Amino acid sequence: MLDLIKAHEAPVVKIFKNDYRFLIPPYQRPYAWTTDQAGELLDDILYAMRSIDSMDRVNAASPYFLGSVVLVKESADEARAEIVDGQQRITTLTILFCALRELATPTGVQQLHKYVQEDSDPFAGVTGNFRLVVRERDKDFFQDNIQETGRLRELVESTPANLPDSQQRMLENAKHLWERVQKLDDRRRDTLAAFLVQRCMLVVVAASDRASAYRIFSVMNDRGLDLSPTDILKADVIGPMNPEIQSKYTTKWEDFEEEVGRDGFRNLFAHIRMIYVKKKIRGTLQQEFQDEILKKMDNAVFIDKVLEPYADAYDVMTRSRYESPAGSDRVNKYLRYLNRLDNFDWIPPAMAFFKKFPNNTDSLARFVRDLERLAYGMFLVRADVNRRLNRYADVLRAIERDDDLYADASPLQLSLEDKKAVLDALDGQLYDRNRVNRVGMPLLLRLDSALAAGGATYDHPIVTIEHVLPQHPDAASEWMTNFSEDERREWTGKLANLVLLSRRKNSQAQNYDFERKKREYFQKNGVTPFALTTQVVNESEWTPDVLGRRQRRLMDTLKKEWRLG
Repeated sequence: MLDLIKAHEAPVVKIFKNDYRFLIPPYQRPYAWTTDQAGELLDDILYAMRSIDSMDRVNAASPYFLGSVVLVKESADEARAEIVDGQQRITTLTILFCALRELATPTGVQQLHKYVQEDSDPFAGVTGNFRLVVRERDKDFFQDNIQETGRLRELVESTPANLPDSQQRMLENAKHLWERVQKLDDRRRDTLAAFLVQRCMLVVVAASDRASAYRIFSVMNDRGLDLSPTDILKADVIGPMNPEIQSKYTTKWEDFEEEVGRDGFRNLFAHIRMIYVKKKIRGTLQQEFQDEILKKMDNAVFIDKVLEPYADAYDVMTRSRYESPAGSDRVNKYLRYLNRLDNFDWIPPAMAFFKKFPNNTDSLARFVRDLERLAYGMFLVRADVNRRLNRYADVLRAIERDDDLYADASPLQLSLEDKKAVLDALDGQLYDRNRVNRVGMPLLLRLDSALAAGGATYDHPIVTIEHVLPQHPDAASEWMTNFSEDERREWTGKLANLVLLSRRKNSQAQNYDFERKKREYFQKNGVTPFALTTQVVNESEWTPDVLGRRQRRLMDTLKKEWRLG
């Protein structure tokens, strides 16, 4: 047996040889390096060998450190080495070896292939295994298209369609490295291969058990691609499982991750943590998740009963795609409003309620309507993160206890004090440099939906906010005649003076007089897609009296929509 943990520095020639047969276990994250990371690796190697002009001078060059790899290797005599950390680097180095092999002379092909696959020797019982076996999902693609001699050239000249993300990254990096290496002349390629084999070093950290390897995995730097807490949690959850069910749960885990995306997957775990812990995170997501959730249930139960239903709920909440035989639009409408906000603290209570009542459309519609009102209320008064999290934690507790969420005292509802604060915010200065897109855009889109009776859609590639009364009118313009300095100061940044445009801002048009501004700037091909702007186009003049009436009408619309009266 190995010592519990053993580390040593070794050249690539010692690592891509018979002492190691690398295996990427199924519970590891997918291959994810992009051409940026793969290209940087090659750039670093070429830079390190920049002063070497031939193979015979390679062994005198200074060694170049490529990074580290963490393995589970139960015995020093056992070649099988499970990669816990470093698969991105080892996989990319294998692709680089394959590119060099395919572009080498016939003799070079045979020599370089040894670093991709061990030689077969039937008399010695050696079957010629590949040096690296990637995850089961990608193994056939990687072996058939990259590792097998002669296949990489065919791959880079083709464009396979509908590949999973990990295989797409393999394809892109193979093409990138192939093209880069192909530009070198034969002598430079041979020198590169010799330098890579002889002078490029890796630190190999081998542990005899997974627990030790995972501890190292969680603290070591990973070259180029930061480890996500969910990568570590995946190893923690699936690694200890019985091998008979590992593949099944790895597939489920990766299906969830692929569905919501890598960043979304991390957010999903943060939201699940909030549902269980109901307070602001104090330590690391990984540690709190372990202590507060995973230690209290079986790993398979966590995936089946927690991760799966919450992944479904998260997908529905963030993509506004609730489905039901009737009435789903009532739910999705408010989810779209919520997703325009500049924070996602509302998602945990939405997920918790959806998990509890996934098929009750009426209950969901009523809940998301009131959740939207609460979320926009806190958004408009600029409640800080602690205030938001505490309020949503109270909502989570109320859901858990089956409280009446629609009673006046429920944390889901706005108190009289809350309503007054929201109304004051709506009637104040909404537009300044810090608030324009964070507050103005979601609010104006929400107001526009209310004015259009919920029937408006917003798929315009560009949406901007414009002032009717300009911020800096020309001295000779009608704006200076129609508004005093105090009136301009009062009205310029208020709700009534703001409209939406489906075009970029035009600094010259912003200062047009009212009639010209309506005709040439507020309309596109004679129309405007926004109810909010159409109302302004229908006005014959723009004065303080018009603004006052408009402010009251818009405020009344929002008071009715959010029940603020």
